[in-house]
This record gives sequence, structure tokens and C-alpha cells, in this order.
Amino acid sequence: MSSEKENVMDMKSINYRGPAIEEVDSISPTNNAGLIDGSFSGSPYSSDSRSSGSSTIEPVSDSTYHAKIGKPIYKRIVDSFKPMDLEDLGIDTEGMTQLEKSVIATSQSRLVRDLKTYHLIAISLGGSIGTGLFVGSGNALAYGGPASMVIGYFIVCCALLTVINALGELSVQFPINGSFNTFFSRFIDPSWGFTLAIMYYLSWAISYPSELIAAAMTIQYWNTSINSAVWVAIVWVVVSSINFFGVKGYGDVEFVLTIIKVVAVVGFLIVGICITCGVGDQGYIGGKYWHDPGAFNHGFKGVCSVFISAAFSMGGLELCALAAAETKNPRKALPKAVKQTFWRLTIFYFLTSIVIGCLVPYTNPNLLDGSGIAASPFVIAINAGGIKVLPHIMNAVIIAAVISVGNSSVFGASRTLAALAAQGMIPKIFGYIDRKGRPLVAIVITSLIGLLGFLVVNKNEEAVFTWFFAVCSLASFFIWSMINVTHLRWRWALDAQGRSKDEIIFRSPFGVVGSFAGLAVLIFIIATEIWVSLYPIGSTGASVETFWQDCLSLPLLLAIWAAHKTYYRTWNRLWVKLEDIDLDSGRREISLEDLKQELADEREALHSKPFYYRVYHFFC
Repeated sequence: MSSEKENVMDMKSINYRGPAIEEVDSISPTNNAGLIDGSFSGSPYSSDSRSSGSSTIEPVSDSTYHAKIGKPIYKRIVDSFKPMDLEDLGIDTEGMTQLEKSVIATSQSRLVRDLKTYHLIAISLGGSIGTGLFVGSGNALAYGGPASMVIGYFIVCCALLTVINALGELSVQFPINGSFNTFFSRFIDPSWGFTLAIMYYLSWAISYPSELIAAAMTIQYWNTSINSAVWVAIVWVVVSSINFFGVKGYGDVEFVLTIIKVVAVVGFLIVGICITCGVGDQGYIGGKYWHDPGAFNHGFKGVCSVFISAAFSMGGLELCALAAAETKNPRKALPKAVKQTFWRLTIFYFLTSIVIGCLVPYTNPNLLDGSGIAASPFVIAINAGGIKVLPHIMNAVIIAAVISVGNSSVFGASRTLAALAAQGMIPKIFGYIDRKGRPLVAIVITSLIGLLGFLVVNKNEEAVFTWFFAVCSLASFFIWSMINVTHLRWRWALDAQGRSKDEIIFRSPFGVVGSFAGLAVLIFIIATEIWVSLYPIGSTGASVETFWQDCLSLPLLLAIWAAHKTYYRTWNRLWVKLEDIDLDSGRREISLEDLKQELADEREALHSKPFYYRVYHFFC
């Protein structure tokens, strides 16, 4: 047996007395993944030979292996439903705190690692290019004007630049189940981990039925005779079924849908530039609408109103980190996905906002009063240009976008719920992962929440969902802010424990300074959103109803955090001490010295490259 397999990672902050578990393929010789009698099926190691305090793992003989898989089928089915405890992995949990147990549990994920780089890019883009861009951008244009929309999107993109790189650094270092939701517990405090994970789950879970309704309304562009509930049911079956095909099936579908959306956005940009330059019924437009009715609407408040639309549109960029535990080689795949996803998304939103601002005046009544895709600035611009067939094509693209975002909603929500269960913060049944690596119970629960889409037949459907979304209105900004805080505490913990930055696999190009700057921008955005919600555009005084609709997530977040603190009686500790933060669990590399040497070799090789290549590598 090689020395690498016998090496045990030094655990500084917890009493880890079991073996270091090396990465194991999830596909066994019988094409089964998961645990049989507490051992990894398909693994050459058995838990039977593990004992507390032992650092060796004996190989399983062929006869033992076949004896295990040769059990009666009913017995294997029953065993497959048994929950995985930490003791099953040879880990002695005696004396561990709940935080220490949750760190170990999430680092030993049984999710199947079938995702590749192109899957991660597609998942991030797919979750971010949806109705928020195709339809919601019209709302931003109407309230803020073209210049406000460009400025608002640019500011949010700058904040996200620091967030996604900080998150990439953490997720490459610790590709664990639940990813950044788990980091909140690990690097800040379990109460914050629980609170933000619940908010993140609600964001995706509530988004799912709203996307189903959006799909039904979009389809009615062609057919108004069939009840909308029928289309909700059809799309619900399609989206829910996709997630039952496993993570690779989800990734492949998302890849195809993302290609459709990207091609549509690029095509619209080309057509939009042509219309602006004079092709179409309107003749040459140029920057006419930037002068009349103007570049800004409602002044500074108009700019602030764009922030919430930008957050709704770009939410989902962090999904590539959530999928880290299901990625074959996160060390190579995640940095590329993080960098490329951000720049592509920024280009799409930045260029699209400029083109839309040139084609549609913010005074167009359909932006606020239109129903379904009639409110889409994409469709308004194409119709105004006199191009007859493109609105139908754009309608089909919006349907693909809705299915994609609905798909991402189930994926993001189910992984978050499973991670909460793995940490012991909710009942274990929610974290059940079957032999195909699917968080089955979490997928089922999230799919059932999607049935709220049948509220489409209710006359008060819009009011109901307004209050549903109030629950998670500012959630994205809170989560992005805490990601930057987590990155800062990770770096501070390295210093506090005397560890070298040379062991960081992927470093955020902007480092600690970037996280501070991003945090400052996000705090500013949250403050302005509270102000605009309390004193909304067009109001002569304070509006209590608008404030609660836009900011209900703030008191809810504080209430959940306080309730968790009170229930677990942890008011004596507001955050985990830097000296106690676990800096090792969840790594896939076992030899720290070998890792440092490999990273040093890679940096030396990069330094020998031409300047232009180093610049490209820095950003992409």
C-alpha cells in the first residue's frame, strides 16, 4: 500500500482519530455508488478493518466484496436506505462539538462527482440568464432609465467579481457538500450558517413555482385557449424529472439550454446593433432615446432601483461553487468556471443593457403594464424594428430560459437542504442520498414546493408571490456579503494558525483587498435598497407596505439567527475563534507538502510564460 494512502492529514482544530479518506470513484464494478454496510461500494477499502485510533485501511478481499454484494436484493434495498453516520467512516466522534461533526460530515460527501468544467460554466450561466434578463430588465429600464441600468448592473458586477473569486478560492480548497453554505458555519458561526442556508434555500424554492408560472404565461403567447395550469403541470413534470436523472443528466440538460440562451443573447445583440444603425422600420436610432426622454429616470433613486433587479437577474452565479462536491476535478475546473462565467455574464448584461437602452425608451408603457413577454424589452425592441418572426423565436428562448432557471432552482435548493441535514441542523432524512448520488428527499420536497405554481389560476396570484419573494428579497446581497466575510476569515485563520499562503490552491486575484472592497459595495447596496423601499419612487412619504415587501428578509434573517442562538444556547460565542477554525477537512489532496511543491511548480511555469498569457490567466 502506498504511503499516500497511509498518510493522515493533520487536523489542528478537531480531535480526528480516524483515517484520512482518499477520493473514491462513485462507480463500483457493478456500477453502484454509495454505501453497503458502511463501506464505499466499489472501494478497495472496508470500514470493517477500521478502528478508532487506527490510521491504516486494509483492502477488502474479493470474497468479502462479493459476499457483500451477493446479499439478497431485499436486504440490499433495505441497507441502501440506512443513513450514513460518521462512525461508518471510521471516525470517532466522542468529544466532538456539533460544529466539528458538521465539518467532517460535509467533507465526506457521497454526491456523485460527474460534473466537468463545461458543466460548471453552463450551470452558473444557466442559473443567471433567465427571466431576470429577458423580462425583468424592462422593469429596471422603466424605473431607472438606460444610464441607470448600465451603472446599476456595472456596480453589482464589480461586487460579484470579488464574491465569485473569493468563493472560487474557498471551493477549490474545500470541495465539500453544501460548499459555501457550509463555509458560513465553519469560518464564521453555525448560527449564521443555518440562517443563510435557510434564506438561500427559500430563494431557490420560491423561485421554482414562479418560473413555472412564467413558463405558462410565456406559452400563452401562442395559445390562450388552454388553461395555464395545464402548462404549469407539464413544465413541472419536465423540470422535476430532469433532476431525478442525477447530476450528470442535470448538467447535460443545462449545457444545452445555456447554449440556446447564449446564442439568443448574442443574436439579439447583433440584431439590436443593426436596428440601432438603421436597419428596420424606425430608421437610424443611435443614441436618440438617451437624449429624449433621457438617460436617467428618477435620479439617484432610479440607479438604486436597478440594484434589486440586477440581484434577481444575476442570482445563481454562485451555483458553480455549490456543485463543487459533484465535480471530478475541482482544482482544475472551478477556477476556469469561476473566471469565465463572470466575464461572460458581465459582457452579456453590460452590452445588453446598452443595446436595450438604445432601442427602447423608458417611457414605453409595455415595460410596466405589459403581460408576460409583452413586458420584455427584447420583444418590444424587435417588434418596433418591424421584424415579424423574431418575437416567436425570442418567446421560445424565454421558455428555454425559464426551464433552465427552474432546473437550477431545484438543484440549488436540494443541495442546500442536503447540506443542512449533513451538518445536523435539520433532521437527517432531508440529507438522504441514494446510490446514484441524488439527494432524493431534498429533490422531492423542493419539487412539491413547485406545485405552488398552480396558484396561476388564482386571481390574487401576483400579490401572493409578491409576499413570497419578500421573504428572500435581499437574501442574495446578504449571502454575497457573507461570502466575502468568510474569505477574509479564512485568510486570517491561516495567519492565526501560522500556516502559509503557499498551500492555497487557487488564490483570488484580488485577495483580501478585493473582499474588503466587495463587502463595502454590497453594504452600500443594502443600505440604498432599504432607503428606496422605505421611501419608494413616486411616493411623497414613507411606505410601510413597500418596505416590508422589499425588506422582509432583513428582520426574518435576524429572527432566525437569534432563534438558533437561543435554541443551542451559544450567545456566549458570536463567532468561531480563528485559532479553532478547521483548515484541513474537506481537502481532496492528502499530502500538504506535495501540494505545496506542486503549486510552486505551477507558479514557476506560469512565470515563464509571456506577459500577455499571464494577463489572460489572471482574468480568465
